[in-house]
Amino acid sequence: MNRIVVLVILLCSGMSFSQVGIGTTDPRSTLDINGNLSLKVVDYNGGPGGSATVIDDGIYLNFTPTAGNVEFILPDATTVPGRVYIVRNISNAVDAVIYSFGFVAGPGNGVEFFPGDSRVSSKSVTMTADVGNDGGDRTKTLMFISDGSNWTYGHIGF
Repeated sequence: MNRIVVLVILLCSGMSFSQVGIGTTDPRSTLDINGNLSLKVVDYNGGPGGSATVIDDGIYLNFTPTAGNVEFILPDATTVPGRVYIVRNISNAVDAVIYSFGFVAGPGNGVEFFPGDSRVSSKSVTMTADVGNDGGDRTKTLMFISDGSNWTYGHIGF
């Protein structure tokens, strides 16, 4: 009986430190992908003021704001720690405004957005349209990452 208990413990402990490899028989990380990676792409249309479009699916998100329908809302960062979104405002005429569930009025309350290069937070993020059609808009494509408390965001330097 003791041998069975020891065997079960050894098998379970080996599973808890497992590494998974896709396209490799020698994974070097918890998840080791030796090949291409595809991310789910989802298109969203903006919602009107006070009724933002809820973001509930996808990783690479194409936002299409239109006049009067510019609002989008991310999940509460406290409920999705580690979640990553890559967001692109595909409009060349209208800015997109991003909010988050978990917002509480007042500085330092609830979920906030922090630029990756700053300690100053905001309750929303505006992604500018490329009105000049010159590609010079740094907030046209942004990455958002939940740290379990707030959203950290920054531009992608393509």
